[in-house]
Amino acid sequence: MAAHNPCAGQRSVEPRFLAVDFFCGAGGTTRGLIDAGGYVIAGVDKDGKCAETYRRNNPNVSVDRRCPEFLELDIFPATEEYPGGQQRELMAELERLVPQYRTLAPSAPLLFAICAPCQPFTKLSKKTLSDERKLGRERDSNLLREAALFVETFQPELVLSENVAGIKDARYGGIWDEFRRRLENLGYATGTKVVCTSKFGVPQFRKRSILVAVRRELVKAERLADSLSKELLVPERDPDADLVSVAEAIGHFPPIKAGELHDWVPNHRARTLSELNLRRIASAKPGQSNKYMENTEFGDLSLKCHRDVNRKLRVRCFTDVYTRMHPARPSPTITTKCHSISNGRYGHYDTSQNRGISLREAAALQSFPDHYVFYPTDRVCPIAKMIGNAVPPRLAQYFASYLANSIES
Repeated sequence: MAAHNPCAGQRSVEPRFLAVDFFCGAGGTTRGLIDAGGYVIAGVDKDGKCAETYRRNNPNVSVDRRCPEFLELDIFPATEEYPGGQQRELMAELERLVPQYRTLAPSAPLLFAICAPCQPFTKLSKKTLSDERKLGRERDSNLLREAALFVETFQPELVLSENVAGIKDARYGGIWDEFRRRLENLGYATGTKVVCTSKFGVPQFRKRSILVAVRRELVKAERLADSLSKELLVPERDPDADLVSVAEAIGHFPPIKAGELHDWVPNHRARTLSELNLRRIASAKPGQSNKYMENTEFGDLSLKCHRDVNRKLRVRCFTDVYTRMHPARPSPTITTKCHSISNGRYGHYDTSQNRGISLREAAALQSFPDHYVFYPTDRVCPIAKMIGNAVPPRLAQYFASYLANSIES
């Protein structure tokens, strides 16, 4: 007997597209796909810590109104070196689910969202890692290759992929271009571009690489950049989206103090600060660099290690740490350390609130709706990780809609 699904309900209209969200995490991409009018069949992620957040926030609104399945499975094949691989099991689950929903919504195209974890393609990966973490990073750099096997098997009409801006760098072995060539060889018209999320209604400066693909025999002529039907146009902005500032995105949340959790706003919690860091953020003005720390009413609050590096390199480094966001601009990139003022410009812009941004505010800057609750609600670092790793829902919504509008009826 099938397990009870709390999101199941009365059958509704046919969706614009069906979707599977690979590497779904806490559901940023899935939220965007549903908001674009899609029906998400399943989210795939080996990290079960995201499951509750994913399931409880993403009920579908079409077909059977069920929640997407959360498939806690590893995309790699099981090998002697990596016995934890579950590719066979994942393939079997999708072979069960995809045809079922293809039958329920026969005119809806299938979209695969493939937004692999970005850690192997970031500067942070240069840090000293344990041997186990190094092996994990090396394996994860092949996630797109493994995902391509699922594209080959299920032949979705549409493919959407998002990753860090630098993924095309030759240092990462050409994995992005290889993935694109693989799609082209499978019969897709493809396009890729580095875009800034602030141009798509996301209140955040965040550069990302976008890759879109449509089955060549289905793509509309006006979506093509060449006469050979290979190059797909990729928009650099949403013409209907305004630039959204930090104040517009988070100014409506009630004030809280460092270390405080609001009584009724979910996830509206700010990290506790030491007395020294409270003095630092109390001395900071919105939008300015951390040069202020050298001359405050409390004396010189700058870090000795920063002073030593600045002196050695003869240039000011780490200028964003212990600083406040500018209220009239989009925020800096929201990372997994977005709750910490020592990791970037994550101080609240309101000088009457001496704290970093809350988890709820970080989620808003990622374009999650205010009712999107992250679990467990009593944790800080795990939720900051979910938020920082997420694809901004509004970005996913735009490109999913763009792809759905790129095929002939």
